[in-house]
Amino acid sequence: MEKNRILQARRFWPTLIGFLMIGLLTGCKEFVITNLTPSQLPANPSQIYTFSAKFESKSRGFVANSMQPQIVIDGKIHDLQPSPVGPNVFEFDYRIPAGRSEVAYYFLATYEVSFNNKASLREAYSPVIRSTLTSRQVLSMIANRGPVGARIGVVGQGFTAQDVVTLNGQPTRTVFESNNALSFFVPAVAPGRNYQVAVSGPTGSQPVGTFRVDPIGIEIFPAALDLSQGETQSLTFTLPNAAPTGGLLLDITTDVPDSVIMPEVFVPAGSNTVTVPVRGGLPGSGALYLTGFGGGEIAIPITVR
Repeated sequence: MEKNRILQARRFWPTLIGFLMIGLLTGCKEFVITNLTPSQLPANPSQIYTFSAKFESKSRGFVANSMQPQIVIDGKIHDLQPSPVGPNVFEFDYRIPAGRSEVAYYFLATYEVSFNNKASLREAYSPVIRSTLTSRQVLSMIANRGPVGARIGVVGQGFTAQDVVTLNGQPTRTVFESNNALSFFVPAVAPGRNYQVAVSGPTGSQPVGTFRVDPIGIEIFPAALDLSQGETQSLTFTLPNAAPTGGLLLDITTDVPDSVIMPEVFVPAGSNTVTVPVRGGLPGSGALYLTGFGGGEIAIPITVR
């Protein structure tokens, strides 16, 4: 019997020591710091940005009101203040010098724990965190649906002439209006579907929202063209309704580019018709193709003699 007790004790102590070692190794989990600061900080004229985090003690021995939350940013330690967002959330407003595009920081906390009436001071740290300052901020589209060729506005801030609006990743014809506005023409894509709109530029891509491309009918007169070389004939396009704000750009291509000389076809806002001259180039036969209308594509046969 005595030998059995000794054997059990020998088995017990290694197990206990193992649990104690696990407790020591996982001690850092007794206090959790959760970063609440966005990874991208929209630039603002004041150059002041709010950094915040949630501090939570998981230790039963935590001494209430003993915690001192802080942030280390640009090599300096700053005290955090309670945030109105909620309990255990603290924040700090920091002015970032002009010209910076990124900031690195981490949070720390000193606190006390007490076991068997013996208090000890401890520290907890978050990983180093990086946030990017973004000068471009997309707010919304002026409209969330329209036909092929419609001109759609995008509002925000920090736009540049290098920014391009995309539909499902496909670049569109984009117009830089100002630092606060872009516009794009809905490209010749299949109607009756939703497309994801984004603004892409040197600093990356930002989603804007979902755009619905609606089908639209159109009448074309004449239905075919027969020209002599150098001859000019008018081609009229008529919409069932007036073109939307910004006008309507008709995407017309041809398989005989050397035989067709014609300007861009654009229906002004508020109008439902436009007439353009088509002049015969080199002899040939093929068609003009208008995409995004009717069944998806309308062909206008053309012959140049």
